[in-house]
Amino acid sequence: MSTPVPASGNIPFAVQMHDIVKRFPGGVVANDGITLDVRQGEIHALLGENGAGKSTLMNILFGIHAADRGNIFVNGRQAAFRGPREAVDAGLGMVHQHFMLIPRFTVTENVILGSEGDAVVLDREDASRRVRELAHQYKLDVDPDARLGDLPVGTQQRVEILRALYQGSRVLILDEPTALLTPQEVEDLYGVLNRLKEDGGTIIFITHKLREIAAISDRVTVIRRGTTVGTRNTAETTPAELAELMVGREVNFKIDKTAGSPGETVLTGENLVVNGHHGHKHLDIDHIELHRGEILGVCGVEGNGQSWLVEVLSGIRNSDGGTVMLRGKDVTGANPNTFRDHGLSYIPEDRHNRGLVLDFPLWENVLLGNAWHEPFT
Repeated sequence: MSTPVPASGNIPFAVQMHDIVKRFPGGVVANDGITLDVRQGEIHALLGENGAGKSTLMNILFGIHAADRGNIFVNGRQAAFRGPREAVDAGLGMVHQHFMLIPRFTVTENVILGSEGDAVVLDREDASRRVRELAHQYKLDVDPDARLGDLPVGTQQRVEILRALYQGSRVLILDEPTALLTPQEVEDLYGVLNRLKEDGGTIIFITHKLREIAAISDRVTVIRRGTTVGTRNTAETTPAELAELMVGREVNFKIDKTAGSPGETVLTGENLVVNGHHGHKHLDIDHIELHRGEILGVCGVEGNGQSWLVEVLSGIRNSDGGTVMLRGKDVTGANPNTFRDHGLSYIPEDRHNRGLVLDFPLWENVLLGNAWHEPFT
Protein backbone atom coordinates (compact mmCIF):
# COMPACT_ATOMS: atom_id res chain seq x y z
CA MET A 1 0.00 0.00 0.00
CA SER A 2 1.35 3.42 -0.94
CA THR A 3 1.95 6.10 1.66
CA PRO A 4 1.42 9.85 1.23
CA VAL A 5 4.35 12.23 1.03
CA PRO A 6 4.63 14.29 4.26
CA ALA A 7 3.60 17.92 4.01
CA SER A 8 6.22 20.61 4.32
CA GLY A 9 5.95 22.72 7.46
CA ASN A 10 3.00 22.23 9.78
CA ILE A 11 0.23 22.31 7.15
CA PRO A 12 -0.97 18.82 6.13
CA PHE A 13 -2.18 18.00 2.64
CA ALA A 14 -5.91 17.75 1.98
CA VAL A 15 -5.42 16.11 -1.43
CA GLN A 16 -2.46 14.31 -2.99
CA MET A 17 -2.51 12.83 -6.49
CA HIS A 18 0.70 11.12 -7.60
CA ASP A 19 1.68 9.77 -11.03
CA ILE A 20 -1.91 9.84 -12.33
CA VAL A 21 -2.37 8.33 -15.79
CA LYS A 22 -5.64 8.26 -17.73
CA ARG A 23 -6.10 7.01 -21.29
CA PHE A 24 -9.29 7.12 -23.33
CA PRO A 25 -10.26 4.97 -26.35
CA GLY A 26 -8.57 6.02 -29.57
CA GLY A 27 -5.15 6.49 -28.00
CA VAL A 28 -5.99 9.78 -26.23
CA VAL A 29 -3.77 10.26 -23.16
CA ALA A 30 -5.54 12.87 -21.02
CA ASN A 31 -3.29 12.56 -17.95
CA ASP A 32 0.30 11.36 -18.24
CA GLY A 33 1.94 11.04 -14.82
CA ILE A 34 0.38 14.12 -13.17
CA THR A 35 1.27 14.99 -9.56
CA LEU A 36 -0.80 17.44 -7.49
CA ASP A 37 -0.44 18.31 -3.78
CA VAL A 38 -3.08 20.58 -2.21
CA ARG A 39 -2.63 21.82 1.35
CA GLN A 40 -5.50 22.05 3.78
CA GLY A 41 -7.08 25.49 4.02
CA GLU A 42 -5.64 26.88 0.78
CA ILE A 43 -7.09 27.99 -2.53
CA HIS A 44 -5.07 26.03 -5.06
CA ALA A 45 -5.38 26.95 -8.74
CA LEU A 46 -5.05 24.30 -11.43
CA LEU A 47 -3.88 26.17 -14.53
CA GLY A 48 -3.61 24.99 -18.12
CA GLU A 49 -4.85 25.51 -21.64
CA ASN A 50 -8.16 24.04 -22.77
CA GLY A 51 -7.61 20.31 -23.23
CA ALA A 52 -4.56 20.17 -20.95
CA GLY A 53 -6.18 17.51 -18.73
CA LYS A 54 -7.35 19.62 -15.77
CA SER A 55 -10.99 18.55 -15.75
CA THR A 56 -10.11 14.90 -16.36
CA LEU A 57 -7.79 14.95 -13.33
CA MET A 58 -10.52 16.40 -11.10
CA ASN A 59 -13.09 13.95 -12.48
CA ILE A 60 -10.73 11.17 -11.38
CA LEU A 61 -10.43 12.72 -7.92
CA PHE A 62 -14.22 12.99 -7.66
CA GLY A 63 -14.83 9.40 -8.74
CA ILE A 64 -16.33 10.13 -12.16
CA HIS A 65 -13.41 8.46 -13.98
CA ALA A 66 -11.03 5.78 -12.75
CA ALA A 67 -7.30 6.34 -13.15
CA ASP A 68 -5.32 3.76 -15.12
CA ARG A 69 -2.37 4.29 -12.79
CA GLY A 70 -1.41 6.37 -9.79
CA ASN A 71 -2.25 6.99 -6.14
CA ILE A 72 -4.73 9.36 -4.50
CA PHE A 73 -4.78 10.44 -0.85
CA VAL A 74 -7.50 12.51 0.83
CA ASN A 75 -6.55 13.84 4.26
CA GLY A 76 -3.74 11.29 4.40
CA ARG A 77 -5.88 8.26 3.57
CA GLN A 78 -5.51 6.41 0.29
CA ALA A 79 -8.63 6.70 -1.87
CA ALA A 80 -9.93 5.20 -5.07
CA PHE A 81 -13.51 6.42 -5.30
CA ARG A 82 -15.83 4.23 -7.35
CA GLY A 83 -18.26 7.09 -7.87
CA PRO A 84 -19.11 10.66 -6.78
CA ARG A 85 -21.14 9.35 -3.82
CA GLU A 86 -18.01 7.94 -2.23
CA ALA A 87 -16.15 11.19 -2.90
CA VAL A 88 -18.94 13.20 -1.25
CA ASP A 89 -18.89 10.87 1.75
CA ALA A 90 -15.15 11.56 2.04
CA GLY A 91 -15.79 15.33 2.22
CA LEU A 92 -15.30 16.34 -1.43
CA GLY A 93 -17.65 18.50 -3.47
CA MET A 94 -17.48 19.56 -7.12
CA VAL A 95 -19.05 22.45 -9.02
CA HIS A 96 -18.94 21.44 -12.67
CA GLN A 97 -18.52 23.86 -15.55
CA HIS A 98 -21.90 22.69 -16.84
CA PHE A 99 -24.14 22.62 -13.79
CA MET A 100 -25.61 19.33 -12.61
CA LEU A 101 -28.98 20.82 -11.62
CA ILE A 102 -32.63 20.25 -12.50
CA PRO A 103 -34.25 23.44 -13.88
CA ARG A 104 -37.84 22.57 -12.88
CA PHE A 105 -36.87 21.91 -9.24
CA THR A 106 -36.65 24.63 -6.59
CA VAL A 107 -33.34 25.71 -5.09
CA THR A 108 -33.99 23.65 -1.96
CA GLU A 109 -34.96 20.55 -3.95
CA ASN A 110 -31.72 20.80 -5.96
CA VAL A 111 -29.58 21.37 -2.88
CA ILE A 112 -30.90 18.37 -0.93
CA LEU A 113 -31.09 16.03 -3.94
CA GLY A 114 -29.16 12.89 -3.01
CA SER A 115 -29.01 13.83 0.68
CA GLU A 116 -32.50 12.78 1.69
CA GLY A 117 -31.27 9.61 3.42
CA ASP A 118 -33.95 7.04 4.25
CA ALA A 119 -36.72 9.56 4.84
CA VAL A 120 -40.05 8.45 3.37
CA VAL A 121 -41.61 11.91 3.67
CA LEU A 122 -39.43 14.95 3.10
CA ASP A 123 -39.87 17.87 5.50
CA ARG A 124 -39.64 20.66 2.93
CA GLU A 125 -40.01 23.48 5.45
CA ASP A 126 -37.10 22.17 7.55
CA ALA A 127 -34.97 21.61 4.45
CA SER A 128 -35.74 25.13 3.19
CA ARG A 129 -34.85 26.58 6.60
CA ARG A 130 -31.51 24.75 6.66
CA VAL A 131 -30.68 25.91 3.12
CA ARG A 132 -31.58 29.49 4.04
CA GLU A 133 -29.32 29.36 7.13
CA LEU A 134 -26.43 27.96 5.11
CA ALA A 135 -26.90 30.64 2.43
CA HIS A 136 -26.89 33.34 5.10
CA GLN A 137 -23.78 31.92 6.78
CA TYR A 138 -21.72 32.17 3.60
CA LYS A 139 -23.52 35.23 2.17
CA LEU A 140 -24.89 33.31 -0.80
CA ASP A 141 -27.84 35.40 -1.94
CA VAL A 142 -30.31 32.68 -2.95
CA ASP A 143 -34.07 32.25 -2.41
CA PRO A 144 -34.54 28.60 -1.33
CA ASP A 145 -38.07 28.52 -2.76
CA ALA A 146 -37.21 29.93 -6.21
CA ARG A 147 -37.46 27.69 -9.26
CA LEU A 148 -33.96 27.05 -10.52
CA GLY A 149 -34.79 27.55 -14.21
CA ASP A 150 -35.86 31.13 -13.46
CA LEU A 151 -32.48 32.09 -11.98
CA PRO A 152 -29.47 33.65 -13.77
CA VAL A 153 -26.27 31.66 -14.23
CA GLY A 154 -24.44 33.28 -11.33
CA THR A 155 -27.20 32.37 -8.90
CA GLN A 156 -27.38 28.81 -10.23
CA GLN A 157 -23.69 28.47 -9.48
CA ARG A 158 -24.35 29.52 -5.88
CA VAL A 159 -26.89 26.71 -5.71
CA GLU A 160 -24.18 24.24 -6.78
CA ILE A 161 -21.89 25.58 -4.03
CA LEU A 162 -24.75 25.40 -1.50
CA ARG A 163 -25.37 21.77 -2.41
CA ALA A 164 -21.72 20.89 -1.82
CA LEU A 165 -21.77 22.67 1.55
CA TYR A 166 -25.08 21.03 2.50
CA GLN A 167 -23.45 17.66 1.85
CA GLY A 168 -20.63 18.55 4.24
CA SER A 169 -17.84 19.14 1.72
CA ARG A 170 -14.55 20.40 3.14
CA VAL A 171 -12.69 20.20 -0.17
CA LEU A 172 -14.46 22.06 -2.98
CA ILE A 173 -13.48 21.63 -6.63
CA LEU A 174 -14.60 24.33 -9.08
CA ASP A 175 -14.22 23.65 -12.81
CA GLU A 176 -13.81 26.90 -14.79
CA PRO A 177 -16.27 28.63 -12.43
CA THR A 178 -16.05 32.10 -14.00
CA ALA A 179 -16.69 31.02 -17.61
CA LEU A 180 -20.28 32.34 -17.76
CA LEU A 181 -20.19 34.94 -14.98
CA THR A 182 -20.34 38.73 -15.21
CA PRO A 183 -17.47 40.73 -13.65
CA GLN A 184 -19.60 41.49 -10.57
CA GLU A 185 -20.57 37.83 -10.22
CA VAL A 186 -16.88 36.90 -10.42
CA GLU A 187 -16.10 39.27 -7.55
CA ASP A 188 -19.00 37.82 -5.55
CA LEU A 189 -17.63 34.32 -6.16
CA TYR A 190 -14.19 35.35 -4.93
CA GLY A 191 -15.81 36.61 -1.72
CA VAL A 192 -17.60 33.30 -1.20
CA LEU A 193 -14.41 31.29 -1.74
CA ASN A 194 -12.45 33.45 0.69
CA ARG A 195 -15.15 32.96 3.33
CA LEU A 196 -14.97 29.20 2.79
CA LYS A 197 -11.19 29.37 3.18
CA GLU A 198 -11.52 31.39 6.41
CA ASP A 199 -13.84 28.65 7.68
CA GLY A 200 -11.13 26.04 7.11
CA GLY A 201 -12.22 24.82 3.70
CA THR A 202 -9.88 23.81 0.88
CA ILE A 203 -10.58 24.91 -2.69
CA ILE A 204 -9.23 23.60 -6.00
CA PHE A 205 -9.88 26.23 -8.67
CA ILE A 206 -9.58 25.08 -12.30
CA THR A 207 -8.87 27.88 -14.77
CA HIS A 208 -6.99 28.88 -17.90
CA LYS A 209 -7.18 32.62 -17.11
CA LEU A 210 -3.98 34.11 -15.73
CA ARG A 211 -5.63 37.12 -14.09
CA GLU A 212 -7.73 34.82 -11.88
CA ILE A 213 -4.60 33.22 -10.42
CA ALA A 214 -3.36 36.39 -8.72
CA ALA A 215 -6.89 37.39 -7.68
CA ILE A 216 -7.87 34.27 -5.77
CA SER A 217 -5.19 31.58 -5.33
CA ASP A 218 -2.49 30.86 -2.74
CA ARG A 219 -0.60 28.37 -4.90
CA VAL A 220 -0.88 27.26 -8.51
CA THR A 221 -0.04 24.03 -10.31
CA VAL A 222 0.42 24.24 -14.09
CA ILE A 223 -0.53 21.36 -16.39
CA ARG A 224 0.57 21.15 -20.03
CA ARG A 225 -0.45 18.36 -22.40
CA GLY A 226 -1.51 16.12 -19.57
CA THR A 227 1.63 16.52 -17.46
CA THR A 228 2.51 18.63 -14.42
CA VAL A 229 5.13 21.21 -15.33
CA GLY A 230 5.40 23.14 -12.07
CA THR A 231 3.85 24.39 -8.82
CA ARG A 232 4.40 27.94 -7.63
CA ASN A 233 3.44 30.15 -4.70
CA THR A 234 1.18 32.75 -6.30
CA ALA A 235 2.86 35.63 -4.48
CA GLU A 236 6.26 34.57 -5.84
CA THR A 237 5.44 34.12 -9.53
CA THR A 238 4.43 36.34 -12.46
CA PRO A 239 1.90 36.08 -15.30
CA ALA A 240 4.83 35.81 -17.74
CA GLU A 241 6.30 32.80 -15.92
CA LEU A 242 2.92 31.07 -15.65
CA ALA A 243 2.15 31.71 -19.32
CA GLU A 244 5.48 30.21 -20.36
CA LEU A 245 4.85 27.15 -18.19
CA MET A 246 1.36 26.81 -19.62
CA VAL A 247 2.25 26.94 -23.35
CA GLY A 248 5.91 25.88 -23.30
CA ARG A 249 7.38 29.03 -24.80
CA GLU A 250 7.90 32.69 -23.97
CA VAL A 251 4.69 34.69 -24.38
CA ASN A 252 4.61 38.29 -25.57
CA PHE A 253 1.80 40.12 -23.77
CA LYS A 254 2.17 43.24 -25.90
CA ILE A 255 -0.16 43.30 -28.89
CA ASP A 256 0.82 45.54 -31.80
CA LYS A 257 -2.57 45.98 -33.42
CA THR A 258 -3.00 48.26 -36.39
CA ALA A 259 -6.28 49.79 -37.50
CA GLY A 260 -8.41 47.47 -39.61
CA SER A 261 -9.56 48.10 -43.15
CA PRO A 262 -13.10 46.68 -43.27
CA GLY A 263 -14.82 46.21 -46.58
CA GLU A 264 -18.44 46.43 -47.62
CA THR A 265 -21.34 45.93 -45.23
CA VAL A 266 -22.43 42.26 -45.02
CA LEU A 267 -24.94 42.32 -42.14
CA THR A 268 -27.22 45.11 -40.92
CA GLY A 269 -29.90 45.39 -38.26
CA GLU A 270 -32.23 48.41 -38.21
CA ASN A 271 -34.71 49.32 -35.44
CA LEU A 272 -34.69 45.82 -33.97
CA VAL A 273 -37.21 45.27 -31.18
CA VAL A 274 -38.08 42.19 -29.11
CA ASN A 275 -40.94 42.80 -26.69
CA GLY A 276 -41.16 41.26 -23.24
CA HIS A 277 -43.92 41.29 -20.66
CA HIS A 278 -45.63 44.34 -19.15
CA GLY A 279 -44.12 46.78 -21.64
CA HIS A 280 -40.54 45.62 -21.06
CA LYS A 281 -38.32 45.28 -24.13
CA HIS A 282 -35.70 42.57 -24.28
CA LEU A 283 -34.12 44.32 -27.25
CA ASP A 284 -34.34 47.83 -28.69
CA ILE A 285 -31.46 48.51 -31.12
CA ASP A 286 -31.51 51.41 -33.57
CA HIS A 287 -28.66 50.30 -35.81
CA ILE A 288 -25.89 47.73 -35.98
CA GLU A 289 -23.76 46.67 -38.93
CA LEU A 290 -20.93 44.28 -39.66
CA HIS A 291 -18.40 44.70 -42.49
CA ARG A 292 -16.37 42.18 -44.47
CA GLY A 293 -13.03 41.47 -42.77
CA GLU A 294 -14.17 42.90 -39.43
CA ILE A 295 -14.44 41.49 -35.90
CA LEU A 296 -17.29 43.31 -34.16
CA GLY A 297 -17.49 43.04 -30.37
CA VAL A 298 -20.81 43.28 -28.52
CA CYS A 299 -20.34 43.82 -24.80
CA GLY A 300 -22.58 44.32 -21.80
CA VAL A 301 -23.58 42.78 -18.50
CA GLU A 302 -25.43 39.48 -18.87
CA GLY A 303 -29.17 39.92 -19.39
CA ASN A 304 -28.97 43.22 -21.28
CA GLY A 305 -30.01 41.89 -24.68
CA GLN A 306 -26.83 40.50 -26.22
CA SER A 307 -28.27 37.00 -26.62
CA TRP A 308 -31.52 38.36 -28.06
CA LEU A 309 -29.59 40.47 -30.58
CA VAL A 310 -27.43 37.58 -31.81
CA GLU A 311 -30.45 35.28 -32.11
CA VAL A 312 -32.36 37.87 -34.16
CA LEU A 313 -29.35 38.54 -36.42
CA SER A 314 -28.94 34.80 -37.09
CA GLY A 315 -32.61 33.92 -37.66
CA ILE A 316 -32.97 31.90 -34.48
CA ARG A 317 -35.56 34.34 -33.15
CA ASN A 318 -37.99 36.65 -34.95
CA SER A 319 -38.05 40.28 -33.91
CA ASP A 320 -41.22 42.24 -33.17
CA GLY A 321 -39.98 45.10 -35.32
CA GLY A 322 -37.14 46.19 -37.57
CA THR A 323 -35.26 44.67 -40.49
CA VAL A 324 -32.24 42.43 -40.99
CA MET A 325 -30.21 42.67 -44.19
CA LEU A 326 -27.67 39.94 -45.06
CA ARG A 327 -25.40 40.45 -48.08
CA GLY A 328 -27.83 42.95 -49.51
CA LYS A 329 -30.93 40.76 -49.13
CA ASP A 330 -33.82 41.34 -46.72
CA VAL A 331 -33.92 38.23 -44.51
CA THR A 332 -36.22 39.61 -41.82
CA GLY A 333 -38.31 36.77 -40.39
CA ALA A 334 -36.55 34.09 -42.46
CA ASN A 335 -35.66 30.75 -40.89
CA PRO A 336 -32.10 29.85 -39.83
CA ASN A 337 -31.56 27.75 -42.98
CA THR A 338 -31.96 30.87 -45.12
CA PHE A 339 -29.32 32.68 -43.06
CA ARG A 340 -26.98 29.71 -43.35
CA ASP A 341 -27.52 29.48 -47.10
CA HIS A 342 -26.30 33.08 -47.27
CA GLY A 343 -23.11 32.18 -45.37
CA LEU A 344 -24.02 33.07 -41.77
CA SER A 345 -23.28 30.57 -38.99
CA TYR A 346 -24.25 30.73 -35.31
CA ILE A 347 -22.41 29.19 -32.35
CA PRO A 348 -24.71 29.33 -29.28
CA GLU A 349 -23.43 30.26 -25.83
CA ASP A 350 -24.86 27.02 -24.40
CA ARG A 351 -23.11 24.57 -26.71
CA HIS A 352 -24.07 21.48 -24.75
CA ASN A 353 -27.84 22.03 -24.83
CA ARG A 354 -28.29 24.06 -28.01
CA GLY A 355 -25.27 23.44 -30.21
CA LEU A 356 -24.46 19.74 -30.06
CA VAL A 357 -25.97 16.30 -29.53
CA LEU A 358 -23.59 14.96 -26.91
CA ASP A 359 -24.61 11.33 -27.44
CA PHE A 360 -23.56 11.55 -31.11
CA PRO A 361 -19.94 11.12 -32.30
CA LEU A 362 -18.13 14.07 -33.86
CA TRP A 363 -18.85 13.10 -37.46
CA GLU A 364 -22.60 12.90 -36.83
CA ASN A 365 -22.62 16.32 -35.18
CA VAL A 366 -20.77 17.75 -38.18
CA LEU A 367 -23.27 16.11 -40.51
CA LEU A 368 -26.34 17.54 -38.75
CA GLY A 369 -27.92 20.15 -41.00
CA ASN A 370 -25.31 19.57 -43.69
CA ALA A 371 -26.42 16.22 -45.09
CA TRP A 372 -27.69 17.79 -48.35
CA HIS A 373 -24.68 20.07 -48.84
CA GLU A 374 -21.25 19.44 -50.28
CA PRO A 375 -18.98 17.65 -49.49
CA PHE A 376 -21.47 15.26 -47.84
CA THR A 377 -23.85 14.82 -50.81
